[in-house]
Amino acid sequence: MTEFFFEYGLFLAKAITIVVAIVAVVLLIVVLASKKQGEGKDTLEIKKLNKKYEDMAMALNINMLEKDEFKKYQKQEKEKEKEKKKEKKTEESKKRIYVLNFHGDIRASAVSSLREEITAVLTVATDKDEVFVRLESSGGVVHGYGLAASQLMRIRDKNIPLTVAVDKVAASGGYMMACVGNRILAAPFAIIGSIGVIAQLPNFHKVLKKHDIDFEQFTAGEFKRTVTMFGENTHEAKSKFREEIEDIHLLFKDFIVRHRPSVDIVKVSTGESWPGTRALENNLVDELKTSDDYLMENSRYADIFEISYVARKSLIERIGFQFQRLMDKWQYG
Repeated sequence: MTEFFFEYGLFLAKAITIVVAIVAVVLLIVVLASKKQGEGKDTLEIKKLNKKYEDMAMALNINMLEKDEFKKYQKQEKEKEKEKKKEKKTEESKKRIYVLNFHGDIRASAVSSLREEITAVLTVATDKDEVFVRLESSGGVVHGYGLAASQLMRIRDKNIPLTVAVDKVAASGGYMMACVGNRILAAPFAIIGSIGVIAQLPNFHKVLKKHDIDFEQFTAGEFKRTVTMFGENTHEAKSKFREEIEDIHLLFKDFIVRHRPSVDIVKVSTGESWPGTRALENNLVDELKTSDDYLMENSRYADIFEISYVARKSLIERIGFQFQRLMDKWQYG
């Protein structure tokens, strides 16, 4: 018994040392960053991507073309600009594409910015416009990604075309979001799918029992708590927990069928993931194309605006956020 507590004390001391070191590093990073960023109000940043593409083309041509060729290029660009101005006078309105970026973690933390960005877009967008979401997520908690998918449904409910592009990964909760889109684009080797539910936790009951340590838990309601980390998990508790997971999986499958009725849900809801090419074969996506190609092609015909909601956090909030990200990375890889 003494040996157990001695080893446990050493383990605890090491753990505390590591945590303190991590917190110190994160604190230093946040303090340095705060000096550059400063404190301020939440802001909505808007960037016109057409200008970005034009500037890139201009920079390349300046360095590649001979003097006479570059003058000819400038003349052509001026003529194009005149044509655009004429078109603006004759057209009632030009299509706009609103670009949103969602980089999801385990807790779907980015949904707090997504909801503000969507609210802003819905104040001006019409059914002639389009919302384009660049999505990257391996999934996470059900309630977080359920809310994120519901935010995208706000766009669909307003009859505004919604396109979702997956360059790297849209798995599990990430795919729950993606399937809301009218169209889903994917890079050939993007990871798509993982339509399943997983829950896991360690159980220390046998260790505690071996060292004569009691664990007591009091609940009101038969299934207020099913499985636990420290108590004995009964057959009834495990069965109930599996039942809850199966029900979430059923809701997940129903959600996908409602938005993508062309998929063979029995085939794709095994928890497997597929690269974009195979996902296309399984009707999980509509086209193989990167977000960059799609936006560059459409920049000729539409005004493209990238919308980003930036929440200015306090020093304590930034420390907590960075620390949580480190913990998620350590725990989930």
